[in-house]
Amino acid sequence: MAGFPSPFGGDDDALFDGYDEFVPEHLPDPGPFIEEQAVLAGEDHLDFHEITRELFEERTVYDMTFNYNLARLNFDTRHEGAGYRYAEETDASDLDGPDAGDRSVLRAEFTPTTPFCPQTHTLTIGSFRAWNGLAERHEYDLVRVRAAPMHHQSRAINEQLANLEAELVETGEVPDGDGSDGLGAMPADDSIDDDAVPGPSAPF
Repeated sequence: MAGFPSPFGGDDDALFDGYDEFVPEHLPDPGPFIEEQAVLAGEDHLDFHEITRELFEERTVYDMTFNYNLARLNFDTRHEGAGYRYAEETDASDLDGPDAGDRSVLRAEFTPTTPFCPQTHTLTIGSFRAWNGLAERHEYDLVRVRAAPMHHQSRAINEQLANLEAELVETGEVPDGDGSDGLGAMPADDSIDDDAVPGPSAPF
């Protein structure tokens, strides 16, 4: 008897684009963090995303809802418009710290599957630590990460990501996330970005 594909993941390849396929209509549109930068497309996007898949596997950056490496979300046809988009930074003038403007910088913007995705905070911080903690595996001195504004707590999450980034630029070390700096905690409910919250039709 043929099985039914699980809505939470699984290995049914028919539900996923191939790792060598760049399908723009299945990916998030570039948002405000990357849209004015040099957005990666085609082979450039796929090459960096393949490195991402390896780093996320090593650092276990997994989507616990779907039970797979977060990089696979980009190829999941059930969630078109979710995942990561990337852009090479053309202007790093807003970075502080020693030689900040001379760094080779990539921007990564994460769009979750729903505006109320409870994992967005954990996944973006985990992504930041994977990319920057294993920076010798790619060509960028710094990978800056932000959540797309459609998420209801994007403002607070992005403030925490900016604080992580500033500490990395200043010290040259990826913060260890032991909780003493407050960066491991989910933003409080009063940090909700009212402008990003959709109406009553939201799925949760």
